[in-house]
Amino acid sequence: MDFLGHLLRHLPGKLLVVWDGLRAHRARLVTEFIAAQGGRLVTEQLPSYAPELNPVEYLWGYWKHHELPNFCPHDFARLSHHACRALRRMRRRPPLIRSFWQHAQLSL
Repeated sequence: MDFLGHLLRHLPGKLLVVWDGLRAHRARLVTEFIAAQGGRLVTEQLPSYAPELNPVEYLWGYWKHHELPNFCPHDFARLSHHACRALRRMRRRPPLIRSFWQHAQLSL
């Protein structure tokens, strides 16, 4: 809900959130929060097991094979630091990010 609230504060207009079937996404507090937005926030759930339709899965696949291969951190803090740097680099490559969406659309 914190993340959704952040999105609503910083992005104007209606928002469509596509997410998986994680139990937390279906919790009563979350559904009440979404209902309280008066239609400004719409959610669409992916099928129960369809990783090929989820663009985030392509992002993680790229990340594991191109940004973090052979990386063996000594602790979680080092992994977190390296992961954040990798994601920042990826953000500077919009065509790469768009390609993850295109792969997911081709799977429909």
